Amino acid sequence: MLLNAQEPQLLRDYLVRRGWIDESESITTLEKPGEGNMNYILRISTPIRSLIVKQARGYVEKYPTIVAPAERAIIEGHFYEAVQDVPMLAEQMPHLLGLDPENNILVLEDLGRARDYTNLYQPGQLLGDDEQVVLTEYLANLHHHFAVVTPTPVLRNKAMRALNHEHLFVYPFQIDNRFDLDTVQPGLQELAMSYKTDSALKTAIQRLGDVYLADGPTLLHGDYYPGSWLRTDAGPKIIDPECCFYGPPEYDLGVFVAHLQLANQPESTRKRVLTVYRETASFDEKLCQQFSAVEIMRRLIGLAPLPLPLSLDQKAQLLTDARKAFV
Repeated sequence: MLLNAQEPQLLRDYLVRRGWIDESESITTLEKPGEGNMNYILRISTPIRSLIVKQARGYVEKYPTIVAPAERAIIEGHFYEAVQDVPMLAEQMPHLLGLDPENNILVLEDLGRARDYTNLYQPGQLLGDDEQVVLTEYLANLHHHFAVVTPTPVLRNKAMRALNHEHLFVYPFQIDNRFDLDTVQPGLQELAMSYKTDSALKTAIQRLGDVYLADGPTLLHGDYYPGSWLRTDAGPKIIDPECCFYGPPEYDLGVFVAHLQLANQPESTRKRVLTVYRETASFDEKLCQQFSAVEIMRRLIGLAPLPLPLSLDQKAQLLTDARKAFV
């Protein structure tokens, strides 16, 4: 079964067979709920309900030439199942309504006409005080409640982690990866070469990549950045944990802080996030800084960099500061 917005009757019949809608229901609207990169996602409305239906295929939806493990949707579903037992986490995420492992489909509660937080990358956009606390407490509580000695096998997410490792720790630092950064911004390719040819930096990043690949002490969201946060009437909600895995908490925290920096949020915001996090969970500050640095580098000189409204000089400064984490 392949989800297809152009075949509403087939889609309705499938939902009825799975018991996710009733025989008496018809589909009134079909639409994309947002601009996701990884999966095929539909908002499906009937006269009595609205659902989010997500299917993972064997490639990245936005970049079909990139192979990706299709089981990521089911792993995401198991993440939602796990957090349902922790009310303070469950209330910050959509409820899981159904899973179809055979077709790599999951069905989620529709959180309504929400939008993500990627507008933070635009000038003058600030993360509110209450939002800072909610987003930080979610992460700290996730790491605290799921700190275990032996990871749940399905949530180790080895295949997805291997894919992300390539795009985090390897691809951005290859001298010739066949991606011309000047197509993103003139001069960016030359700027990136200083990092692609720095053997000491690349060795340090490789070691950090080994830490990422090794199982760590707690369950992580795995992609904790503004595209995984939704603004809703009930406050921030967290979505898209398909990259989840058991690893070092410093990874999630480092990614979080990296995107606050990429979004030019005040230094006081970054400090507050770390302070609030420490109230619930501890972390290695140096390791956090290094994961944050790699995230900044890959978002600037890796595949499909963020569309940041930054000058070349601003990007150069971000990269210079990131390199300092490995000194």
